[in-house]
Amino acid sequence: MKPSIIIATVAGIVLLVFGIYMIDIDQTQETRIPDVDVSVEGGQLPEFKADVGDIETGTEEVTVTVPTIDIQSPEEEARDGG
Repeated sequence: MKPSIIIATVAGIVLLVFGIYMIDIDQTQETRIPDVDVSVEGGQLPEFKADVGDIETGTEEVTVTVPTIDIQSPEEEARDGG
């Protein structure tokens, strides 16, 4: 089995578990369908209260050394005598 498939599967499982344990949704009000007569009264959608986990984010300034790369095509190497 390819490592990329294994990594993707593990990442998917971690996200699924993270989603299940970080979100708690409770229905706080029942649904009521509209009364249908000659005159129609509006219905009521259910209400939900969602408690989600806290995630703290921030920024950090980091200096990264980037290597320089010199790429020459075969034509440049022949011209330079390489």
